[in-house]
Amino acid sequence: MKLYYATGTCSLSPHIVALEADILLELERVEIRNTPHVTESGADFRIVNPNGYVPALRLDDGSMLIEGVAIVQYLAEQKPEAWLAPPVATPEHYHFLSWLNFIATELHKMFSPWLFHPEYGACAQEVARRKLAERLCFVEGQLGARGPHLLGEPFTAADAYLFTVASWSKFTNVSLEAFPRLRAFLERVAARPTVRQALQLHAAPTFGV
Repeated sequence: MKLYYATGTCSLSPHIVALEADILLELERVEIRNTPHVTESGADFRIVNPNGYVPALRLDDGSMLIEGVAIVQYLAEQKPEAWLAPPVATPEHYHFLSWLNFIATELHKMFSPWLFHPEYGACAQEVARRKLAERLCFVEGQLGARGPHLLGEPFTAADAYLFTVASWSKFTNVSLEAFPRLRAFLERVAARPTVRQALQLHAAPTFGV
């Protein structure tokens, strides 16, 4: 399988999941700051993903899987023994799906595009920061109730996604001062060997997807 990624974006989360599951991925970087977006092999990325954003995962049968939530779930379910996704049809599985959707819609889409594009204006960005504070308050409470991770003890693909998105706070003036459990979560996850390995590749900040 091949993962198309860009540094500083949500494509960090499927890379973490693949490393946690010991799934070997071919990696191809995409330059998303320029138009047209071009992969490191010189291909027009719009041919890979007509939507023009990362991540995108080329499966072994040649088909393309897009959308980060689908990709992390797919990778997690390739190695059920790693418990990066709870077993299908169990209550925990639906809690897992709930977290993936919450992070995608309530956190990810508040950070991006609003806080990555100054052209939206200071007023819109302030509204986004207030909304994020409300949503992060919910995350803080859930970490307190269940911790150390979103589903309790096991580290799942949802934690990889939360880590990726919440880490954008330091580049977008989103204060985490009121959320000590979330800060502790970010520190714990950042210390995982697989996360350190993925972060080395994703070190250059090209935020915005």
